[in-house]
Amino acid sequence: MVPRPNQPVYLDNQATTPCDPRVLAAMLPWFTEQFANPHSAEHAMGRQAEAAVEQARAKVAALIGAEPREVVFTSGATESNNIAIKGAARHAAAAGNPRWRVVTVATEHKCVLQSVTDLRAEGFEPVLLPVRPDGLLDPELLARALAVPTLLVSVMAVNNEIGVVQDLAALAALARQEGALFHTDAAQGFGKIPLDVGALGIDLLSISGHKIYGPKGVGALYVRRRPRVRLAPLFSGGGQERGLRAGTLPVPLIVGLGEAARLAQAGMAAEAQHLAQLRERLLDRLSASMPGLLMNGSQVARIPGNLNVTFPAAAAADLMATATGLCVSTGSACSSAELEPSYVLRALGVSDAAAARTLRIGIGRFTSPADIDFAAEALARAHAKLAHAQIEA
Repeated sequence: MVPRPNQPVYLDNQATTPCDPRVLAAMLPWFTEQFANPHSAEHAMGRQAEAAVEQARAKVAALIGAEPREVVFTSGATESNNIAIKGAARHAAAAGNPRWRVVTVATEHKCVLQSVTDLRAEGFEPVLLPVRPDGLLDPELLARALAVPTLLVSVMAVNNEIGVVQDLAALAALARQEGALFHTDAAQGFGKIPLDVGALGIDLLSISGHKIYGPKGVGALYVRRRPRVRLAPLFSGGGQERGLRAGTLPVPLIVGLGEAARLAQAGMAAEAQHLAQLRERLLDRLSASMPGLLMNGSQVARIPGNLNVTFPAAAAADLMATATGLCVSTGSACSSAELEPSYVLRALGVSDAAAARTLRIGIGRFTSPADIDFAAEALARAHAKLAHAQIEA
């Protein structure tokens, strides 16, 4: 194994992805030469910026089968999730809608869980459904929850820790059948798996730029027009983005998101095949060197670039400290500083002891076979060293 000083192998692509050089190239002119405010339509430079925003909007819409005017730009998926969940609830309450139940899943991203539970203070009934041991929501369980009139169901497309892909079509159909809105946090699925909001029956969908090799600080919310989904904005301003998200739009970031979406749409199938091959290569090598290694979550319904594995004998924190030159994580980037075991793994029935031996490995567009080999050897050596130390102790 050859050390790579100052050039670590990055395998944490569920936390964030590097900005694709093609995305950066598309963004740069809008920072320097074409810097006008897109809302200054009185002059040529403002109109050029406005046109760039609309071109990016069309690219994002094309990746999810939406109309461009159904895409609202935000600062990222966290804001999109808050607008979708709180906005739908507050508009419904103001309109006198008698439905007060909001249903989500125990393994959702923290921003969804918090948005839903925050609504309790406003009189809503939050319901958190458990998942099966494979990380997937049982549609029958959702159907039983929907027996009580429900305003909104929120189920993420792809889990950010274990990479499992929920059956959105089946779940959305159940929600629609019972008259509930269906929202999905698609931050980890956008650009990685096919998503067609019309075919899937989705009313609201959240997007993040930095998960698909775009810039941080930009995202989008899909809001269905027909039948129209109505939301209350979270804050007031100048009426930008159909009045749902006030504030001057960051043209360079939006251009970057649009270019990232275009690249994802063009290369999704080939990239998925490439990532799946790398994942199997890594899993095979880890399993061969560490008998008893376990992969968490569905073996089939998952994105190709994710591995969430429990090691036989060594703590995840010790593995990361020992396997120098390798960037992996213990779970959600938003929660990784916490000492508590992953709530996602707990929801799968994984013990706290096993969760403490679990790493999330995220393979990405720029991962090479050499990176995979380096990671396999680094983790195997680290595990052997730590296991031996435990025996000696």
